[in-house]
Amino acid sequence: MASNPIYKIVFYNRNEVYELFARQIYQSDMYGFIEVEEYAFGERSTMIVDPSEEKLKAEFSGVIRSYIPMHSIIRIDEVEKEGAVRATEVKEGKSFAPIPFPKPVMAAQPDPSGDN
Repeated sequence: MASNPIYKIVFYNRNEVYELFARQIYQSDMYGFIEVEEYAFGERSTMIVDPSEEKLKAEFSGVIRSYIPMHSIIRIDEVEKEGAVRATEVKEGKSFAPIPFPKPVMAAQPDPSGDN
C-alpha cells in the first residue's frame, strides 16, 4: 500500500450510514472510541453536485478530530485513493442494531473463604 494510507470509514450516525475517507485513524485513549483525523474529500471538477456529499463536507468542515464509538463502526478499509463520500438514510422498516457498548472486564476476585 501507499506510504500515506487513506482509510474508508463506514459507520452508523443518527439513522444514517456515513461513508467517509481519512488519512489518520487509531484507537483512542478514551475507552470504546476510534479517533479519526484529516478527513479527505475528493475534489470534483464536474458541475454535478451531490447533496449528500455537500452535507457531509459542511458537517465536517473545521473538524480537527472525531471520536466515533466503536459500536457504531460498520467497517474500516485501507484504500488506494479517496472516493465519493455519502450519507445513506436507513429506511423505515429496515433495522440496524448497533452492537452494545463494550463493558469493562472485571478481574477475577479471590474467594474470601480461601477455597478455590
